[in-house]
Amino acid sequence: MSFCTQACADALVGVSAKHGRQESVTRATAVRSARPARAKVASARSPFFGSVQTGSSAMRVSRNNFQIVSSTEAMASVAAGPKSISKVFEDLKEKKQCAFIPFICAGDPDLATTEKALRILDEVGADVIELGVPYSDPLADGPTIQEAATRALARGTTLDKVLELCARVAPTLKAPIVLFCYINPILSRGYEPFVQRVAASGVKGLLVPDIPLEETYAISAITKEYGVDLVLLSTPTTEQNRAVEIAKSTQGFLYLVSVTGVTGVRTNVSTRVEGLIKQLQGVTDKPVCVGFGVSKAEHAAEIEAWGAEGCIAGSALVRALGEAATPEEGLKNLEKIARELKGALPARA
Repeated sequence: MSFCTQACADALVGVSAKHGRQESVTRATAVRSARPARAKVASARSPFFGSVQTGSSAMRVSRNNFQIVSSTEAMASVAAGPKSISKVFEDLKEKKQCAFIPFICAGDPDLATTEKALRILDEVGADVIELGVPYSDPLADGPTIQEAATRALARGTTLDKVLELCARVAPTLKAPIVLFCYINPILSRGYEPFVQRVAASGVKGLLVPDIPLEETYAISAITKEYGVDLVLLSTPTTEQNRAVEIAKSTQGFLYLVSVTGVTGVRTNVSTRVEGLIKQLQGVTDKPVCVGFGVSKAEHAAEIEAWGAEGCIAGSALVRALGEAATPEEGLKNLEKIARELKGALPARA
């Protein structure tokens, strides 16, 4: 997948840069037709995602399945919820504290447990919570999160059900939710209907790991309209000029991938990340947050010492929650690890 940069796509799935550029052009055609009213029916085939139907007919279907609200209604809906992502980081900056950003997969082991997990993470002190929508082909994710997504899908978890959960839970949390969602479910609904629904659900941010930078501009204009931050990713293999453009274009914060590869528990975090943090902080005023491979308190402390504004942890929490013998045991394991990671990021003010 592309991680907003062709270089990372090459590293992750072995496609050539030439093939990737051809793929980007093919999918860009589909993206341009993804907004309703002006679109023509089209079908694009991606070597990453298969056939994707876009255009006015597809959008009429998605409008029947999705409740469409105005930007004013969506903004009013999220106004009563948690703080914006930018406000969270403003407050953390005053306290000289690195953000703790946990990730869990919605629906693993079930949606009722996901709701309890969100509340536990909020109580533990998560500053932002990343909630993954389970997807059948999660190319950014390693075995732990892939297996979690498979279990969640087998239990009947859908995007609609995840957004219903967010609408119920998000207004009661202190931490804003960032939705982690692959591009195909978004294209199948159309950018604007999707973002409208996300905003109305109280979600404050959107992270689409397999959308290249060139294809973010159309959707970022819509997310801005509805008060949802589109978070972009940069990687160790991203070319410098491209990384600068990503850093300037991201909303909310910049997600710096710490490794070349997929998510997963690792024994250490690449020391190269320290230099990348400083480089990116020199070209953007957005917080730089580091993820992938963060599983221990020592990792979190190291990332904070390098000057990152946020630490993102996923696989260790997903494993603790989803692979336990019972949901109750999983929630206890999740809370234990979350407290350890949060404890490694104390306020310095």
